Amino acid sequence: MEGKFVIVRTYSAGVHCGVLSSLKDKAAILTDARRIWRWRGANSLHEVALHGAAEDYTRISEPVPEILLTEAVEVIPCVATAQENLTRSRWGT
Repeated sequence: MEGKFVIVRTYSAGVHCGVLSSLKDKAAILTDARRIWRWRGANSLHEVALHGAAEDYTRISEPVPEILLTEAVEVIPCVATAQENLTRSRWGT
């Protein structure tokens, strides 16, 4: 999955999306990484990876160039339409 846009669910750091740079044991490095703080419009992260998330309720951060996630428990590759949806920051005021 290296080089693909993925969603990573961690044990204690939440849910992130970005391009998987490396994955070794439970350590995942993402580039152009965003945190998905909450979402609506999908029942699980599997559906988020297939369809993206609703624009109104969902909160997605601005990207950071790189992040090391030390407790990755799930890595899900995203389809192109979900990637397009998830790379738009949405943080309400």
